[in-house]
Amino acid sequence: MKEKIFEMMAAYKDPACDSLTDEAQKSAAGCDLGKNANAFASFQNIIYVMIGVTAVIAVAMIVIGGINYTTSAGDGAKAKKAKDTILYGVIGLIIAIMAFAIITFVTGAIKIS
Repeated sequence: MKEKIFEMMAAYKDPACDSLTDEAQKSAAGCDLGKNANAFASFQNIIYVMIGVTAVIAVAMIVIGGINYTTSAGDGAKAKKAKDTILYGVIGLIIAIMAFAIITFVTGAIKIS
């Protein structure tokens, strides 16, 4: 399984590495895809950014739901919609936290040494 992941990541090419011509410079900059370290780190960073954006959106939905609930002024339909927004925001936040934990565990298990 590790080899298949490395094959997928080997297709990734860092644009910053294109400007380097010397192999020693590429190796020092972490552009040596033969070791897959740079591609693996980039893959991890992309996943972590996506999870972070998801968590920020979930927190924003909780805040928006709270504002809507506060301003519903006793209107039952608006209050229910606001409660649903808060609920879905909390569910999204839980999913983001669980995804972070799973990705951290999996990437730790296949860490490149």
